[in-house]
Amino acid sequence: MINLAGPARAHPAAPQPGGLLDRYRQVRATSEALCAPLQVEDYVIQSMPAVSPPKWHLAHVSWFFETFLLLPYLPGYRRLNDAYDYLFNSYYQTHGTPFPRALRGVLSRPGVDEIYRYRRHVDQAMGELLIALPPAQAGEIARRVELGLQHEQQHQELLLMDIKHILAQNPLHPVYRDDLQPPPSTPPQRPRWHEHAGGVQHIGHAGGGFAFDCETPRHRQFVEDFQLAERPVSNAEYLSFIADGGYARPELWLSDGWDLIQQAGWHAPLYWLRAEDAWLEMTLGGLRPLDPHAPVCHVSYYEADAYARWAGARLPSEAEWEVAAADQPLTGNFLESDHLQPVAASSSHDGPQQLFGDVWEWTASAYLPYPGFRPLPGSLGEYNGKFMSGQMVLRGGCCATPQSHLRITYRNFFQPAMRWQFAGLRLARGL
Repeated sequence: MINLAGPARAHPAAPQPGGLLDRYRQVRATSEALCAPLQVEDYVIQSMPAVSPPKWHLAHVSWFFETFLLLPYLPGYRRLNDAYDYLFNSYYQTHGTPFPRALRGVLSRPGVDEIYRYRRHVDQAMGELLIALPPAQAGEIARRVELGLQHEQQHQELLLMDIKHILAQNPLHPVYRDDLQPPPSTPPQRPRWHEHAGGVQHIGHAGGGFAFDCETPRHRQFVEDFQLAERPVSNAEYLSFIADGGYARPELWLSDGWDLIQQAGWHAPLYWLRAEDAWLEMTLGGLRPLDPHAPVCHVSYYEADAYARWAGARLPSEAEWEVAAADQPLTGNFLESDHLQPVAASSSHDGPQQLFGDVWEWTASAYLPYPGFRPLPGSLGEYNGKFMSGQMVLRGGCCATPQSHLRITYRNFFQPAMRWQFAGLRLARGL
């Protein structure tokens, strides 16, 4: 089992240097723990343009702290290598010209050891900064540190997504870890529907802890009365969709989705393999028999939407999802559960199950700014706002999300054709 850092808290209004430094060290240690099972060759592979080599992730999150904290706030700080500002800038055009994303896999140098040396260099300097926070700048530094830590937690989830995709391309079906926690054996009950009253609802972050700018401001939105399924769609239920010719029925698909599955030859979720009369699934624990009771995972928005049509339902809007989640406990199968795979529901509390963890749930909502949205000033304003086009919102976190990273208001987003993320679906319908 990997020793992961425990739950972390949002930074206080009056930051305590020791607490902030401890939190920094915990998050940074988790990233390296996630990479510990890798062989050195695994660090350098880019299996598709959307995937980044693991060593690039480790370097980029260090670049973030260097660029937005050390250079502006630590007097006398010097970069370990000036070229890293180009190589490890992800997409901050107002800061400089990023190295092309699709070519990150050609960067055999700097090597893995040098990347870890870079992390040590940044960590030492961050320790100096956080031990002696300049009083006049302490508030802004604490806010940027928290943003940097939340950013690194995003990359921890991305690391696992990318590692899984990298290993899945290998016909040897290599195992990332052979000591993952086994899933519970209790099959889920037949899903019930939970009714939710509509009307004028408030959604979005209301303050009192960290949130990304795209979660704000809290605002009013009208929602019709609706029903939400008790749990996400399972693998067994999705198999029924496949058996009923779901991938061969154009009336179920959005036009772009139909064109995509014809061109790509999709006939099942990503990582599913047919072996004689059984389905197998590539996991971070290697190739395993498909668990029929677990939530279906690694489906695109188009597949989620087609399944919902086939089932006589629809995907929920993100407002509906947040209304349903507002009074539910923020517990579930997260990174700390150490399954690193969606598992069957084991919770017995009233209301919808598995809203948090297991799989990110596609919604029917485009990723657009909330009314009154204002991006962060300067280059940090590129973090979220410029991606508000051509993407769909997902909610709830997944089995690779650190629990301390998630909030009810968290808005994840991906292009509708993407499916290498841990994404599934939950059905909704009107009353």
